[in-house]
Amino acid sequence: MNQSLNYSLLDNAVAELSRLPGVGRKTALRLALHLLRQEPEVTESLASALLRMRSEIAYCRRCHNVSESEECPICSDSRRDHDVVCVVENVKDVIAIESTHEHHGLYHVLGGLVSPIDGIGPGDLQIDSLVERVRSEGISEVILALSPTMEGDTTNFYIFRRLQALPVKITVLARGISVGSDLDYTDELTLGRSIQQRIPFDNTFSKS
Repeated sequence: MNQSLNYSLLDNAVAELSRLPGVGRKTALRLALHLLRQEPEVTESLASALLRMRSEIAYCRRCHNVSESEECPICSDSRRDHDVVCVVENVKDVIAIESTHEHHGLYHVLGGLVSPIDGIGPGDLQIDSLVERVRSEGISEVILALSPTMEGDTTNFYIFRRLQALPVKITVLARGISVGSDLDYTDELTLGRSIQQRIPFDNTFSKS
């Protein structure tokens, strides 16, 4: 009876761990068994960190990056260039671009990309709030730093059309990044050069 109960508890833990992205059942079992071999304090510390992350981390009211306060450290940093906003798909892309040390402005996290096949339209993303920021914050340049995929290009074009009539420069990353690749998998040197060598967005498509 006890042995059966123990396996049931282990199965429950494995089932929960395997819900994480990229974690299959075998990896989840290995992680669970590893935790069982540790002192109880190790598991308690992990559980506490996860619970605090879930309950205390929210999203910046301005850029939608993760934040422990109403405004994230990047938006509240007076040393950053508040006239330039880099538009990214998700928080992972903020981390990737920050690691290059080439962008000194602010960010705007969309929370995804336009993808009709997945039922994601412009209204599901933080595009309206981006337009409002450009209108109200005196932003001089918007850098479209989305992955060079069909969904990324579609989202770029939609944002360009929304901002086209406003007095703001719209640029896009130079195509040093392979078409179809995700931004967070791009090496720092290539990503940094793509930011440095960004080009006007309307130079990327035919006007004919």
